Formats: sequence, structure tokens, C-alpha cells
Amino acid sequence: MSITKEQVINALSHVDEPDLNKDLVTLNMIEDVRIEGKEVAFSVVLSSQESPSKDMIYNACVGAIHHFIDKDIDVNVHMTSRVSSINDNRENMLPAVKNVVAISSGKGGVGKSTTTVNLAFALAREGARVGIIDADIYGPSIPTMVGLADQRPGVDEVNGKQYIVPLEKHGIKVMSIGFMVREDQPVVWRGPMVSKALNQFFSDVYWGELDYLLIDLPPGTGDIQLSLATSAPITATVVVTTPQEVALIDVKKAISMFQLEQIQIPILGIIENMSWFTPEELPNNKYFIFGENGGKNLAEKLDLPLLGEIPLVQGIREGGDYGSPIVLEDGHPAAEAYKSMANKFLEQVLILNSKEIHAAEL
Repeated sequence: MSITKEQVINALSHVDEPDLNKDLVTLNMIEDVRIEGKEVAFSVVLSSQESPSKDMIYNACVGAIHHFIDKDIDVNVHMTSRVSSINDNRENMLPAVKNVVAISSGKGGVGKSTTTVNLAFALAREGARVGIIDADIYGPSIPTMVGLADQRPGVDEVNGKQYIVPLEKHGIKVMSIGFMVREDQPVVWRGPMVSKALNQFFSDVYWGELDYLLIDLPPGTGDIQLSLATSAPITATVVVTTPQEVALIDVKKAISMFQLEQIQIPILGIIENMSWFTPEELPNNKYFIFGENGGKNLAEKLDLPLLGEIPLVQGIREGGDYGSPIVLEDGHPAAEAYKSMANKFLEQVLILNSKEIHAAEL
């Protein structure tokens, strides 16, 4: 019986990375599969050669090949790692982008996309060059929120290569799968197809020079988050939550994921959304519908900055539905809250970059 590459990949899909709790194939950790008669060789790409799970993964790979294909196969597993820093990744993938920041959340419905859009527009009003990647492949909402629904990006040649040209609104560059499909068309893709599409947003889109590229992640800690966290040049992440306990429980999981040894992406801080309800006609009244100080207390407990507390007001929802972010309305209390959040965001980016420069000098 001849052994096929598909059999090898299938067998290794049953081997999990212990800390990430995902299989090696999904995490793109298997490379260079070679087959010669009864000999099978491949590489397992670890986050670090000092990984405490190295021997466990090695033995599990050998066992999987013997169990799912043939116990007499001679298995040669090359355990390796990718040694690269944030700057190395940025140079390879996004050479002209200074900071790539993922906007994440533990659960859906906390206003992560709304936060991403208003943060982007607030940064742009401060003079920053900003882009947005809508990484929520299954539920892209950014096109509607920035007023670019039903638009299609163009294609241009740069240095002999064809690139997708992101759409722009108020000087902000935007890329989303929502530009590629009809509004009523579902995206029914498996994990590998989603990962491939997202990689194209980095490698095949001409972003040009940017100060900040914000990635609107889908909620949770699934395939998309892991794929981007381990392959994209993410500088840092921001976590969005509401004050209620149910949201905070999931936020803790999201924060823990970014702090795993295999990932280790710095967390700039926590943004508490829907902190209180303020009626438009009673701007001085606060009703704590989802609880009070949940994000603040979590930030203090985890020793993370609280970047902002955003009220729940009708204008924020209307701005998202009509493609006109409320942060553009000068003087509106919610707009001022977003501007304050953006300023604290900028402070934390400056602190992070200063630490990296200091570490490099040492």
C-alpha cells in the first residue's frame, strides 16, 4: 500500500497542541511532508524550541502515524521553530505599517466592531493614517458601519505585482470580505479557507503607509483568532467588554489566550462598552443597565489600563446603521468618550513602543 500525503495530514489532524487545544494541522504547524516507501518525514513548527510540550507533541505525532496509517512506518519528525520578532513580521508582511492592533472580545454583542470604527475615525481625526481589516469573515459589519456597503475594491499594479486596493472613507482604508459578497450571501467556509482569505488581506492588499491598522476580530478564541495571533504581525491587542459578569467571564478567556507562551501578544488595555444608558433628552442621567464598574474592576485586577467607558446611547447605534460614526459629531458626549479612549490608546501604544526600543538597546 502506498502512503499519501493526505493520509499523513489526516493522521496529524488528530494531534493537538496542548496549550492552544487545537490540532497541529489547523494551526499550520505541519510543513515539508515527504514520503519515500515506508518512510514518512515532516516538520512540526513550534513557537519556541524550548516549548515544554515538545516531547509530548513528538511522541503524539509518531503515535498518530502508526495508529491511523501503519504501525510499521518509519517516522522522522523534525521539531523546529520560527524565530521572528514583531518587527521581522512587519518587515515581511506590512513593511509600511507601524502598528497592527487587534480589537477583540470574549463574546459577541459587546460592540467590538462599533468600537473599532469609532476608534479608527478618532485616530484619523488626530492626524493618524489608519486602516481597518474586517476579520469577522462570517459576519462582516464594517462596510455598513463606515458607509461603504455595496462598494467593491479595485485592483492596481505596484512594483510588478497586482494588489487589491482597499476602499476609503474619510481617509481611512478599509478591507472586508463584505466587499466581495452580496449582503444576503452567507460565507460558508471551513477554517483553512477563512485563514487563506485573511492572509490575503495582509499580503495581497496594498495598504501603503499606515500608522495604525486595526483588525476587527470575530468574538471568541477560535480558529481565526489563533491563525492571526500566530501568523500575522500583530503589535498588540485591545479587549472590549460590557460591565456584566457574563461578558467579563469570556473576556478573561480572550486575555488568557493572548498571554499564552505560544502567542504572547501585548494587551494595551480594556474598553468597557455600554457602561451606562443615557437618554438623549437627559444627558446628565446614568442608568447602569448591565452593571457598574465591571470593566474597571477587571482592569484593576489584571493590572491592565482601562482605556475608556463608552455610554449606551441611541446615536451610537444610529451612526453604525447609517454609516456615519458618532465620533464625527463634535460635542456629542459619546463622541467625547471615544476621543478620550483614543487618546489613552495612543498613550499605551507609545509606552509599548518605548519598552520595545529600550529592550532592543539592551
